[in-house]
This record gives sequence, C-alpha cells and structure tokens, in this order.
Amino acid sequence: MKTVLPDKLFLGAGAMKAGTTWMYRVFRSHPEIYFPPEKELHYFAHRYAHGPSPLGPGHRLSRAIAHTRIDPEHSQLVGVRSRLLWTADYLSDPIDDAWYSRLFRAAGSRWSADFSNLTCQVSEAGWREIRTKTGNLKVSFVMREPIDRLWSQMRFKHQLAGDGRPFDELGPRDAEAMLRPEGEWRHAEYGAIVRRMKAGLDPADLKLVFYEEMQADPAAFVRDMERFLGVAHHNYPADLLGQRVNETRAGKMPGWFVDMFAKDARRIGTELRDAGMTLPKSW
Repeated sequence: MKTVLPDKLFLGAGAMKAGTTWMYRVFRSHPEIYFPPEKELHYFAHRYAHGPSPLGPGHRLSRAIAHTRIDPEHSQLVGVRSRLLWTADYLSDPIDDAWYSRLFRAAGSRWSADFSNLTCQVSEAGWREIRTKTGNLKVSFVMREPIDRLWSQMRFKHQLAGDGRPFDELGPRDAEAMLRPEGEWRHAEYGAIVRRMKAGLDPADLKLVFYEEMQADPAAFVRDMERFLGVAHHNYPADLLGQRVNETRAGKMPGWFVDMFAKDARRIGTELRDAGMTLPKSW
C-alpha cells in the first residue's frame, strides 16, 4: 500500500491535563520512537476538527522561536543545521499531508510520534481518512476523572493567563467563563471523543487509558504501551518514570466546583460505560 502520511504513525491524542506531556518525555527516550522537535504539531486538528486552524502563521512563528536559538559557545553545528532545516519545513506552505510527512523525514524505520492534545477533536470521518493514508496507525487517548481534570485545567489556565487575582478568589462565574466555552468544553466530552475514535479506527489501533491507572503504576503502563506499539522493552530511568510534569500547584477543590460539574461528570461516566469501558473506582 502506498502511504501519504508516515508509514508508522503513533498519535497521542490527549486529553488535556491528563499526562500526555509525561508520556512524551518518557517515550521520546525509546530508540524505536521518533518525535520531531515540536511536540504538538496540531496537523490533524487543522485538517479534521471544527473551529479555527491551530496552525496559523502567528502560532507557527511563535513556536519556531525555540527551534532557531543558537548559542555559539555551546551549540553544535550539525544539530543547529538539523533544527533550522526542520523549522524551515515547519514554516513552509501549503499545510497538507506532504507538509506533515516532511516533518518526520528523520524517523527512518521508527514510529513517527505526534502528541497533540487537539487531535482528540478529529471527526469520525477524519479518523477513517487518516487510517487509509498510513500503513500502521496507533492512537492513544488518556482520560482523567472529569472534575479533577477540569480543576487542573482551570488552575493551569489561571497560571498562564490569570487576571492578577489569587486563584482562591475565583468563583463559579470564573469557572464558567474559563471552562464552558465550546473550544474548552469539547475536551471534557470523553464519550463523544471515544465514540468518534471507535467508529473511525480499528480496535487494535486504539488504546484507551485512564490517567489514574497510569499514575498508579507507570512502569506497567509503559510496558503495556510498548506491547501496543510492538516495540522492544526499554529501560527508562526511574526518575523519569516517577516524574510529574506541568503539575499545577496543590489546592483544595471547593464544594461549589464539584457541584457545578457533578452532573456532567456522571453523564460522561455513563457514556463511557455504554461504550463498554470499566471506569476506575476513584471516579
């Protein structure tokens, strides 16, 4: 079969605040998995999800800054050249399948890995089309207890772009404004996401994971993922497996926040059970 996308494509599709950055840091050390310089390419959200494109010129230019820095005292010529050539491809147009495939030219026979949280918004038809364009496709989607994930997302958004008020002073109106807009809320709709994935992908190509189980036994989780990909077991540094990344500051979740989203959480849990999933007891 002639492929348009990378022949071996591994997509980490989210969800937000559910451990995908940790997965990225762990699996990029595996010799059979290749990640490009940019962790979140957002190509499939650009092609197959509703809403504005996440790959506008401003976004790509801002992301390119990190890949074009040069320190004459410490940078290596070969490494700088490689990064600049990759960035030139990243900034090129048009944004199409050929553009995406060029970003993985260095992968060789390894899995081409793209961990973009926006990928979970790909439509059912989009998943079907992606499947026809690659010889080997594997997709993982990590779900975290809905209210815990929303709380973490709200804290993270406040840290990045808060209005100056202490986080503890925020109330229901703030939560509504930060989490309910469609562009944010659709990441909470695990049931809809899973239905689209199951309808568009072969069962053997989809790995549905719970954040709580991943955190409880990270070593078992990575071994399971290695089996899913069909790659050799790799000895990951213990401190890497135990590392927590992008973790928001600890803080007690107020009762009003739980009450605000409890009905949604129950509905989402029911939708996942209806899809044949057994939820963690902590949910």
